[in-house]
Amino acid sequence: MLETLISSKTRIKLLLRLFLNPGNSAHLRGLAEDFGESTNAVRLELNRFEDAGMVKSEAMGNKKVYKANNSHPLFPDINNILMKYIGIDRVIEIVIDRIGDLEKLYMTGDYAMGRDSGIIDLIFVGNLNKQYLVNLIDKAEKLVSKKIRYISYGADEWEERKHDLLFSGKALMIWEKRP
Repeated sequence: MLETLISSKTRIKLLLRLFLNPGNSAHLRGLAEDFGESTNAVRLELNRFEDAGMVKSEAMGNKKVYKANNSHPLFPDINNILMKYIGIDRVIEIVIDRIGDLEKLYMTGDYAMGRDSGIIDLIFVGNLNKQYLVNLIDKAEKLVSKKIRYISYGADEWEERKHDLLFSGKALMIWEKRP
């Protein structure tokens, strides 16, 4: 779907890497290696984004590090489009309404890091109906045409384990129960 709107595969990869999770940052050579693209192709796209004010950069040692400008007026819309592109919005709709007492939902793995691998990794926190979760995940996989891996934690268990994931930047909260 996104490929019909944006013809540059490099641009799509950059959008996923930088705009899906605003905490992500990257440098030119690292992006080029990850994407299997030339540094020149990646640099051209980064320059376009930077000229438009959508990406910010800063020097870190001898590297220029790029990050999405989450204060840009289009950032929320781009992030929303990317969430729809990977199908996480549908997963949330299907799963949350019927799962039990869900407190939080996190995305981890490749998509949280902005890599389009075809596998969505999720962490569910709460008192859940696990058999129902298995059935819902199966339906959601068919709906979004992606593999979904997940793990669930009770609230107390999550409190003990969350530090490593949250503070390493490897988990992106995508839903939280409103009080």
